Amino acid sequence: MERSAFRLPGFLVIAALVALAAAVSTVLILLAGASDAVLWIVVASVSYAVLAVVTTTGFVIVNPNNAKVVQFFGRYVGTIRDAGLHWTWPLTAHRQVTLRVRNFETARLKVSDADGNPVEIAAVVVWRVVDSAKAVFAVDNHVEYVSVQAEAAVRHLATSYPYEAHDSGRASLRDSLAVSDELTQELRERVELAGVEVLESRTTHLAYAPEIAQAMLARQQANAMVAARFKIVEGAVGMVSNALERLSVEHIVELDEERKAQMVANLLVVLCGDRAAQPVVNAGSLYS
Repeated sequence: MERSAFRLPGFLVIAALVALAAAVSTVLILLAGASDAVLWIVVASVSYAVLAVVTTTGFVIVNPNNAKVVQFFGRYVGTIRDAGLHWTWPLTAHRQVTLRVRNFETARLKVSDADGNPVEIAAVVVWRVVDSAKAVFAVDNHVEYVSVQAEAAVRHLATSYPYEAHDSGRASLRDSLAVSDELTQELRERVELAGVEVLESRTTHLAYAPEIAQAMLARQQANAMVAARFKIVEGAVGMVSNALERLSVEHIVELDEERKAQMVANLLVVLCGDRAAQPVVNAGSLYS
């Protein structure tokens, strides 16, 4: 798990090194008249140089929305998240991990949906690192891990739902809101190991595979035509019923059952036909 590393303000340590250098120089100047002054100068200079070199290995520069994972001879000692110049334990290795929000778009994957139809699907995943220690040490490469798990989750999602639901109440891949929520939840569970949080995921491409696209298009057109015809018939029946009711209420004309049947048939032909009806003037009567 991620924890904060020991750190001091970097400029404070630089000021301490400068002050120590000034103090050493002052002492050496005061000892300049001593018989072993040369020896003291060499020892002080070498000691200060070694101290300065070792101290500089502890300086860390952290950019905004980044973190530095600190290791001391292979051992994880903590993470520095605050931007700026810091000083931590010397002789440590520093590994940068970006905390920025990142996007990943999967390739167009060809899979079979729940009904066995081949479809092409792709999705975009919005994610960020929330635990730098897991991102560095739990997996080999957290960016590659997210990409692989995203493609696996998209494949699993495509096989769990049909491309379109033919039964009422059944979810399909075209229900983007429900599908996106499930994809996001599954991805969060998959990438939690790597210290990654998935903020959002949505499908960016969804289509039948080319080999069946034409047949599926014809089926969709047939379904749309049937639905349109059903709506037309439903409206026509309502209009005929309203016409007969008004004729009866307003006493415009008295119709027996046979004439009503003939009138209903004529109105349905006019209202439900896909072409304009041609009027025919009946010079006789209905019974001759």
